[in-house]
Amino acid sequence: MATEARQRRLTGPGQLVFALTLIGLGIVGFTRHGFTPIWQPIPAWAPQHDKLPYLCAAVTLVCGAGVLWRPTAALASRLLLALLLVWWLAFRLRVAVLDPTSAVAWESAGETTVYVAAAWVLYACFGDDWDRRMGFAVGEDGLRIARALFGVAMIAFGFAHLVYLEQTASLVPTWLKGHEGVATFTGWAYILAGVGVLTSVAARLAATLAAWQIFGFTLLVWAPQLYAGSKDPGVWSEALVSWTLAACAWVVAESYRGARWLGEYPADD
Repeated sequence: MATEARQRRLTGPGQLVFALTLIGLGIVGFTRHGFTPIWQPIPAWAPQHDKLPYLCAAVTLVCGAGVLWRPTAALASRLLLALLLVWWLAFRLRVAVLDPTSAVAWESAGETTVYVAAAWVLYACFGDDWDRRMGFAVGEDGLRIARALFGVAMIAFGFAHLVYLEQTASLVPTWLKGHEGVATFTGWAYILAGVGVLTSVAARLAATLAAWQIFGFTLLVWAPQLYAGSKDPGVWSEALVSWTLAACAWVVAESYRGARWLGEYPADD
């Protein structure tokens, strides 16, 4: 069984892609005057509504650079997780709970849950002696929390696909046959992946397949529109969000490195 002394460290391509994605989003935030898709929409009642996007862009950029360097990884992941948790609770989950019939509110909450999960994985792995005083937030306990959040988000994504089947099917590329069938398949795939992660039944396989599905969605739905030269801000925004979700899912999947494909614990234990 895995132990705290094992102290896993993420050094694979997922961490690198995630860090570069954060840096890119930070740059977008400054070049687009504060507009960074993962932080939008910002409620009108939020304090410093006009300046808050720039703060988020700065934190995103700095934390992205920070997790690339081992000496600053703990501080960077701690700062990123703290900001995302505040954002998730105050601006996403709160809005969704207050307006439970709003699909957009729940979608935003689910997306931010995935961001939180990825940041928590980094924090759990890179947390130093100061962070270990938190106990539950780092090490194996922290990884369990991060993975659970990811699993819940995948189930939410799956139900969204099924509930809004027509809208999901409309996004399926025209060259694929059976649009509703594809949308239904991906919806159930998300749900099963979430259940697998939450129950630790084929957790590594479930997280990996979920990451590939999100990446495939990015590649098949949004990449062709960008390649065609779309000027629609909505397309660019959705493409950036989708790519960020894929990068986050990759970090979560990578946290299982060394584990059995059909189980939670390291294969060499």
